Order: sequence, then structure tokens, then C-alpha cells
Amino acid sequence: MTTPAPTAANQHLHEAPVPGPRADCVADSAGGLTFDVTDSGESAPAHLLLRLRDSEQEVRLPLTPAADGRLRAALPSSVELPEGRWDVYVQVSDDEPRRLAPGVNDLRALVDRVPDGSHGHVAARVPYSTRYGNLTVRSWLRAPHAEAGEILVDKDELSVKARVYGTGLAPDAYVELVARKAPEAVVRAGLTADRSEFRFTVPYRALRPGLWDLWLRPDGVTGPRVRIARLLDDIADKKPIFTYPKATLETEYGPVLAGPYYTGDNDLAVKVAAVE
Repeated sequence: MTTPAPTAANQHLHEAPVPGPRADCVADSAGGLTFDVTDSGESAPAHLLLRLRDSEQEVRLPLTPAADGRLRAALPSSVELPEGRWDVYVQVSDDEPRRLAPGVNDLRALVDRVPDGSHGHVAARVPYSTRYGNLTVRSWLRAPHAEAGEILVDKDELSVKARVYGTGLAPDAYVELVARKAPEAVVRAGLTADRSEFRFTVPYRALRPGLWDLWLRPDGVTGPRVRIARLLDDIADKKPIFTYPKATLETEYGPVLAGPYYTGDNDLAVKVAAVE
């Protein structure tokens, strides 16, 4: 799911930095989150409020007393949080919700996380600080899911190791590269599988200039398409952090500069740019 960019007015509403309470977050290996908020001393009932950005959808979690004079709310992995960015607030009684600032995030349980897949989907939630210093949770919910792992960049090709969750790999499974602005342009890449793990190689020379999205076809031509992404760690936005070398090579389309990158949704893609 691609979350639309907020308008200037909405962005101000969501992100305007207002001094207020802070929340520490602890993640567990199942995908749940615990929020600890400073107790303001109010006697009225309080809730943690998550609002899906650019949507009317909300999730309310009761805040209950915890140790050290704090209030605690739990978002278990069993509670589905649709894919997108969820801004986090605290609300006391019927007062206006107040935006929360991030405290200490303990996300160690998310590093190299391997879900058991028993729920039929993969859920990932990563709390982070926005550019304005507010607390937001980035959520993904995918069924099935193909998790990108090791990426090796050679002078004329890209090799990827990945794992699929929520489905098996048929003998005729393959990877499909689709041109983002011309979805009728499709390039296949074969794969080798070992149970749920698979490897594939993308020859850059097969791609014309443009942006190419990577999909797994676990059941071959007639089955579903599964977006290949990297979600199972503690980094909410991979694009500015995970950078890879680019290759310059001659193709039938002329000289190009090619290399992989992660999109704003942490999906794996390849950019091929013509060299002037």
C-alpha cells in the first residue's frame, strides 16, 4: 500500500511540533509494541491514540498505571494495524488528543526477526521520530510476504537472497521485474529455492531505462504476485540508509547507470538511468 503524501495543511496538522509528553517504545519479536508514557497526574481515564495518516481510521489503547509513575499501553501483534503511517497521541478523558514525542525506543527484538507465519500474514511495526520530532509508527501488513536479505552488486548484474512467508515455492516459481511507468514491460528472472529461501539474479542488460519493481511469482504464471521488500528489522525508512553501488555498462539501449534501491515503502526496486 502506498500512503499518499499529505497536503501542506494536513502535514501541518499532523506534524506541527508541540511540547508535550514523551513515550518510550519497546518492541517484541512477535511484532507487538509497548508504549510507556509519562503520567501527567490526571485522574481521568487516558488512552493512547493511533491515527492512520490521511485517513479517519483510529486505534485506541487504554493507558494503565505502570512502574515509576508511568502509564502503559500495549499494541499486541494480534491486533491488525493496516499498512501505513500511524501518528501517535495521548488523550485524557474527552480532551483534545496531544501529539506524543518519542522517548527511548528499544527495538532490538526486531533485528533479524523471523516471524513464524502462523497468522497467515507478516506484520511489522517500527516506531520512529518524524522530521518534526513527533512519534509515528510505520506499519506493514502483507500476506504473503517476500523478505529481501543479502544483496550483492556485480559489474553487470544484481544477486539477491530472500525468504518467502505465507506460501510455498512451486517448481515453476520465478521473479518478475515490472517497469513502474509501463507495467506491460516485464522481465523474468529465474530463481533457485531451498524450502522458503530463494536466490535470483537480475542482469542489468535486460532492463531498459526506468524504474523496475521486483515481484515474486511463487506459483508461476497463474499464482499471486508478491512484492519483494525488506520489512523485518528496526529501520522504518530504508531508502536514505541502505545505499548500493551502481554499475555503468553498455546495453542495447545505450550506456546506462544501474543499481538497486529501496522505495519509500521499503520495497526493493532497480533504477536504470541513461547516461548522457
